[in-house]
Amino acid sequence: MDRLSKKQEAIRQFLSAELRAGRPCPTYREIADHFGFASSFAALCHVKALVKKGVVVAESGKVRALRLAESFPGVRRSAIAEIPLFGSIPAGFGEDREQQPDGCVSVDISSIGFKPTRNTFALRVVGDSMEGKFICDGDIVILEHGAEPRNGDVVAALIDRKSTLKTFVQKGSKRFLKAENPKYPNLIPSEELMIQGVFKGLIRKV
Repeated sequence: MDRLSKKQEAIRQFLSAELRAGRPCPTYREIADHFGFASSFAALCHVKALVKKGVVVAESGKVRALRLAESFPGVRRSAIAEIPLFGSIPAGFGEDREQQPDGCVSVDISSIGFKPTRNTFALRVVGDSMEGKFICDGDIVILEHGAEPRNGDVVAALIDRKSTLKTFVQKGSKRFLKAENPKYPNLIPSEELMIQGVFKGLIRKV
């Protein structure tokens, strides 16, 4: 493969990041807007150079026709998504904790069983109150913000202004959080219970 110029490498990385995030491949106009090119023709010229060098494949007749060439022909790669990691969450007693961006985690979409959306985020688990649900200290949980929790769902929640990871329980009009470890009590809100995210998947480093 011929060596790429700095601009070509930047465009290759931009295409890769968009595809890994599960978003559609950018059009020439979107590439031009991202890099501040005067027109989409400039983006087209750079992409043609990437195609000629074997880095990018352009399928004719399609608006979003670009894809990265495979490093190993014949080997199909699963789609990869980048999920924002917002620090940690206590799986024990609730704590006053503000979630802060802490980079991203790369996940194979086929391994987690769903396609992440813009509302998908991840948190690192600290504590052992959810061991009964096989969620351990140090695991990374993947959650969906805005989803309505069902009875028995694991949720990231703010209960009386304290953050925690627990099982959501609703009995009639009563809503509370249940630990999955007998060492910890149920958490019943005295003021408010705000669901920040519903559990969708788990990443464990072994």
